[in-house]
Amino acid sequence: MSTATVVPSAPPAVPAAADATSVLPAVVSGAFLAAMLTAVINIWLARRKSREEEISRLRTSFAEAFAAHSAYKEMPYAIRRRRFDAAAEERVRLSETLREIQGNLSYHLAWTKIESAAVGAAYAELVQELRKTAGVAMRAAWEAPPIENDTAMNIPPAQIDLSALQPLETAYIAAVRAHLDTLKPWWSR
Repeated sequence: MSTATVVPSAPPAVPAAADATSVLPAVVSGAFLAAMLTAVINIWLARRKSREEEISRLRTSFAEAFAAHSAYKEMPYAIRRRRFDAAAEERVRLSETLREIQGNLSYHLAWTKIESAAVGAAYAELVQELRKTAGVAMRAAWEAPPIENDTAMNIPPAQIDLSALQPLETAYIAAVRAHLDTLKPWWSR
């Protein structure tokens, strides 16, 4: 009597292509596709929100730069309308206000140049003309006597003429608009 040992045979070899086709349905299942689509949409929405927030932040900062310009532009009127009965206090108050505005202008000059060369150049031209034009008007306002009655509160353009600033204000706004347009996605332009 002989004993024979039975060796189990190896499982049949499965071709590599068969392995791939059996995994493909699992990978391309509806749940997987839905998860991938949701992830892509969420990423796109997050990027869109981030871009919109960045554009909004820039729009606000560029408007603040223009507000600093406008505050300086108003100084000849403030000086002309200073209180006549408190000359020393008014000199201090208006000088401190002007110092604060100058600091704000300097900040925005640097910031606009860093943010965009074109916007920075337009703002620098605007501020240069502003300091020249409004500076002359401020000097004249300090030399004029303070206003003492209500009828003199209306200051004619012949007395304070800041019209030379208008084209540079328009150029600054156009430079800001062009810069912000470059940040918008191509489909919303």
